[in-house]
This record gives sequence, C-alpha cells and structure tokens, in this order.
Amino acid sequence: MPEPIDMYWKMRLTDTQEQLETNNFEVRIAADLTEAKRIVLEKIIPELNPKSLAWGGSMTVVNSGLYDALKNAEDMDVIDTLDKSVSKEESITRRRNALLVDLFITGTNALTEDGQLVNLDMIGNRVGALTFGPKHVIVMVSRNKIVADLEDAMARIKDVAAPANAIRLGMKTPCAKTAYCHDCNSPQRICNAWTITEKSFPKGRIKVILINADAGL
Repeated sequence: MPEPIDMYWKMRLTDTQEQLETNNFEVRIAADLTEAKRIVLEKIIPELNPKSLAWGGSMTVVNSGLYDALKNAEDMDVIDTLDKSVSKEESITRRRNALLVDLFITGTNALTEDGQLVNLDMIGNRVGALTFGPKHVIVMVSRNKIVADLEDAMARIKDVAAPANAIRLGMKTPCAKTAYCHDCNSPQRICNAWTITEKSFPKGRIKVILINADAGL
C-alpha cells in the first residue's frame, strides 16, 4: 500500500492540476526535480522548438539541474540572466532582452488551490515575463508553494519567501536581519511588484510543472 503522505500529495497535486487546467494553463506533474527536468528537456522543448531562451530567478529551476543543462545550448540563443559575473548594467540589459524570447523558464512564489500564480518581484523582470512578452513560459512549482487561497499566498510570500530570499541574496533589509517583514523603505527592498496570474492567455502559453517534492523558497 502506498504511504499515506504519498497518496495525500498525489491527490492534492491532481486537484491543483485540474484547477490550473480550468484556468487555461498547460500542466504536467513530476515525481521529483529530476523528472521535472526531464519533462522540460525531452517533452516541452522538442514540442516547442524554441530558438531563444531566458530565465527568471528560481532556486527550483537551478536545483533541478535544468539551468546547467541549457545555459550553453548550441541550438538556441540563450540569454543568461542568472550569470553573476556580468556588470549590473549588463544584467539589466539581459533581463530586458529576455522579455522577447521564445521560451522563458522560471518558478513561482505561491500557487493557490484554485489555480492562481502569485508572485512578488524586486525589479519586475520575472513577473513581466509571466504577464507578456515571451512566446511561452514554463513555471516549475514545488509542492511547498501550494496554499489555500490568495490571502495565504500573500502571507507566504511576505512571511517566508521574501525574507528568505533577502537573506539568500545578501540584501541590506530589515527582514534579512530579523526574518520578519517590516514593510520597509529600504533601497534594497525586494518586494515591489505583485502579479496574480488568474489564467493563462493565450490558452497554454504558460506551462506549469507541479513537482511532488519540496524545493526552492
């Protein structure tokens, strides 16, 4: 007999998939990060045949190995928006150019049970690409990002994701020192642009991979 926790998550992910598909997202379920990477490399990319690729900041994408597998792809023009070796000016230029690629791969801060993606950005490149620009978007979503509703999504982002990311990025913000949101006015504040993606438009433009594992922040 399957473990109860396995049955629990399979049911939760299946229910969430149905809600996302009702909202015009294209959805696949992966057992773990390795399978999520395989789905992108062996199924989605061959189906789309993109000529250009870029990234939104996502620990889930990086930890899956997908970034390393594709950053030097020879059959696509890859805009490496995650390259830490370039200047700030070059980094911003790459993020602007990334809004016009064929395929943009990112994560999400939260996903509600009724199928809404909820995100909060510092400069807006990730939420901008989710909304408009790239022809196709892949969103890799680990199960720990699933919350009951919009209120819980915003709470998760403010109370967990944002402080943890500020710490990870070495930001000089109050939350990086206390692990609590202070709704600050810090010059390095990373909480500036909200998006709530209720539906994918056009239908299927945003492709969600639900991952039956905890990952990212």
